[in-house]
Amino acid sequence: MRRLLSIAFMATIMLFASCSEHKTETISESTFNVTSPIQTDTTIYMEYVAQIHSANHIELRSQEKGYLQKIFVDEGQYVKKGQLMFKLLPSIYEAEVAKARAELNFAEIEFKNTKGLADNNVVSASELAMEKAKLDKAKAELQLAQTHLDFTEIRAPFDGIMDKFHIRLGSLVDEGELLTSLSDNSKMWVYFNVAEAEYLDFIKKVKSKEKQKVLLQMANKEIFEPTGYVETIEADFNNETGNIAFRAAFPNPKGILRHGETGNIMMPVKLKNAIIIPQKSTFDVLDKKYVYIVDEKGVITSSQITIAQEISHLYIVASGLKPTDKILLEGLGKVKNNEKIKYNYVSLEKEMAGIKNIHAE
Repeated sequence: MRRLLSIAFMATIMLFASCSEHKTETISESTFNVTSPIQTDTTIYMEYVAQIHSANHIELRSQEKGYLQKIFVDEGQYVKKGQLMFKLLPSIYEAEVAKARAELNFAEIEFKNTKGLADNNVVSASELAMEKAKLDKAKAELQLAQTHLDFTEIRAPFDGIMDKFHIRLGSLVDEGELLTSLSDNSKMWVYFNVAEAEYLDFIKKVKSKEKQKVLLQMANKEIFEPTGYVETIEADFNNETGNIAFRAAFPNPKGILRHGETGNIMMPVKLKNAIIIPQKSTFDVLDKKYVYIVDEKGVITSSQITIAQEISHLYIVASGLKPTDKILLEGLGKVKNNEKIKYNYVSLEKEMAGIKNIHAE
């Protein structure tokens, strides 16, 4: 019985050894893809979260107090400059105008009579001057009353799109109360924050009178057309974030962009003789980046690299790699340092295909 168990145990050991040997042979015979970095003059696009605003966006507030008598427009409607939008009940203001006009008529009569007497030296010149002052005052009061009456009609100060209403028909509107907002979306301002180091690079590369072109990626990931340009930079850095605000301007002829939208600004940065590798060809050790360099005999050696710029799926390498080096492209977790592998060389051009935020010049 013991002999049978011993034979069975030895057979099991031999079976596992056979399987293990077969598995090692399979790994050693695997072929890995290897590539070389691309060195080229290129343009990358730095992305910044952006807030989109109308260049001309205002709040429309009532300049008088009264009941809202009529609304002539609707929310989201496009209005023309001077178009009547709201009307307050004008009865009290119409009465004030009538009163001021009557007082003006009275002042004109008094002045005319006094002038006739002054011409005949019946009254003094000072009395005539007083009547003239009363006449001027009556004219001013009529003009003021007419202005208050005009303010009961709220008209569009420029062409634009109405926002939601903050009041309803028949409600009592106080002086200064918000009625709605109006946006002229023909030109849009896009605000985005730039880190201090990137701001210094921008100032160094862009001439004072040169306008830096930028792209706007909308929320649906599509690129807005036409392109825009950096228009202004704020005076101060934000001490809490270390960023400074930029403002880009975009024409909006089709009215696609609306006030309050969000997106991403894509600012082009030109690089000379940039060394580019895929992100997937690197691995991390203690917060440092490494690649496997493959020599002529197929032996791989880990090598530390320094990253100058990180973009979608790609790294721009600052140091630690030459354009002539061969690096392991895939399967980094299946190999060990100083191990010999079989490899197949592939072009990095295919890896760069479809990357939107980088292109060779």
